[in-house]
Amino acid sequence: MAVAHGSRDPRAAATVEELLEAVRRSRPEIRVRAAYLDHSAPTLAGALSGLTEAAVLPLLLTEAYHSRVDIPGALAEVATRQPRLRVHRGTTLGPHPLLTDALERRLTEAGVAAGDPETAVVLFSAGSSDRRANATVAAIAADWSARRGWWSVSAAYASAAEPAPEQEVRRLLEAGAPRVVVSPYLLAPGYFADRTRERTLAAGAQIVADVLGAAPEVASVLLERYEQALGADDRQASA
Repeated sequence: MAVAHGSRDPRAAATVEELLEAVRRSRPEIRVRAAYLDHSAPTLAGALSGLTEAAVLPLLLTEAYHSRVDIPGALAEVATRQPRLRVHRGTTLGPHPLLTDALERRLTEAGVAAGDPETAVVLFSAGSSDRRANATVAAIAADWSARRGWWSVSAAYASAAEPAPEQEVRRLLEAGAPRVVVSPYLLAPGYFADRTRERTLAAGAQIVADVLGAAPEVASVLLERYEQALGADDRQASA
């Protein structure tokens, strides 16, 4: 059971389904379903109704409010209604090295050579009121910069934290970056992706890559989280 945030933008749910279809093609023996925390159907409770066992996997890129509060709260409500349901709870997709590979895939598709020393990358997330989530994105940027030969990789946030992506683009250009590109640390298209594309291009960014979407690396991470969720419960049972 892959649990996404949900959006009023129909492209978001379509992207989730595209990702889950990639997982089904890879592992056809696994029954794969989607659930949403908001705006879209089915809810997690609705999707779990009638099941006796499920691995619940957050389609979220950082540990923040939705993974720490919303999903556990929804599962607690489900447990009162379905006490015999066995749930294997997985961790968020990120951080994970394969997601950095997916970010590079999207930049390459947009015409940016991976690790180009003449290119500064602005890695932006939706942003969170949870400082730990924002710190995770900053750590991903630092690790990506260390792994590759980019001019720099710096983090930015579309909401709830600073710098905003367009502010970071302007700062980098003023600092002498030969060119600046923008890499969305977002799973699906929507308001933040559209607004940030418009604002960062206006600020001087040369390229804004696509969202992670159904990149094969994302599907691989989801399957890894599935195996980890099942394995963790098996280890606890045998301890």
